Amino acid sequence: MRIGIFGGSFNPPHRMHLEIGQEMISHEYVDQVIYVPTGKKYPKSELLDDDIRYQMVCLMTEDHPHLEVSDYELQNHLIYTYQTLDYFKGKYSNDEICFILGSDLYSSFSTWKNYTYILENYQILVVLRDDDKREELEKLYPNIPKNVLFTDVHPFVLSSTKVRDAFQRKDFTFVKEYLSPKVFDFIVERNLYQEKR
Repeated sequence: MRIGIFGGSFNPPHRMHLEIGQEMISHEYVDQVIYVPTGKKYPKSELLDDDIRYQMVCLMTEDHPHLEVSDYELQNHLIYTYQTLDYFKGKYSNDEICFILGSDLYSSFSTWKNYTYILENYQILVVLRDDDKREELEKLYPNIPKNVLFTDVHPFVLSSTKVRDAFQRKDFTFVKEYLSPKVFDFIVERNLYQEKR
């Protein structure tokens, strides 16, 4: 079995995150996707508590049997992706572990800790976003092309920042369109993102 590891802050998890997981499976790049919310050490502003973001990703995925959620990074406060991938490689020793990565992050991948180790040991499934050009991205790491696959997954592009901004504007029509109903209800009931932080 091929397992795709999909990390992120998921602050909040929205339609694009869900579509990436679903399309990875429908296009048969992987058989299962595991969402891995990052901990508080992730350098992003307005990051909600770990447990809240974990619950939201669980709500987003619970009706999709091939999508799972892991709190591994939340429990261990890990910073580096290679450690997370090694953990899943050990846990699922009979399966192939792949790393799902947006093209925006792939373009700066050389700044990551042990990025060559990741490229050498794991298949990278790149999701092209916005105006990123595949031809330009392919030239970034010419010596290790075999483990990098530019996928045909093209989800609706949406940022979590736009969702948070819409909540602050009380634009519930917008956010209802791009959040699963369970996640939307969870956020509204707890008044998340609706006050300036």
